[in-house]
Amino acid sequence: MSRSTTSGPSQRMLRVGEQVRHALSETLQRGEIIDPVIENSVVSVSEVRMSPDLKIATAFVSPLGAGDDNAVVEALNKHAKFIRGRVSGALRQMKYMPEFRFRLDTSFDNFAKINELLKSPEVARDLGDGKNNDKDED
Repeated sequence: MSRSTTSGPSQRMLRVGEQVRHALSETLQRGEIIDPVIENSVVSVSEVRMSPDLKIATAFVSPLGAGDDNAVVEALNKHAKFIRGRVSGALRQMKYMPEFRFRLDTSFDNFAKINELLKSPEVARDLGDGKNNDKDED
């Protein structure tokens, strides 16, 4: 029986990703990275996606209080090897320490767009029509 490669991440990938997210968040909170771009902002790690072999960790971050979000992500990627070394103590149980890649988390922007669409008059009208049609069928 073969496994489907199109399915989502395995339980192991999810569990390790969450452990890496916690370790990464703690490291960023301690302020050990000496970079003015990172020091002047609070970085929230919303998700870490692990590769199937657990050797690459893609961290989705949301810089708060930074003027340029992309500059913060670039600075994190520049210091990825240093961060990897600082996180290694919290992830001793892993056979290989993952390589870190940082990406800007745009999911909150997507949620805001969806929320605006749901509040639009066109959608409200359509939802209102759907309720009236349901009452007619009773």
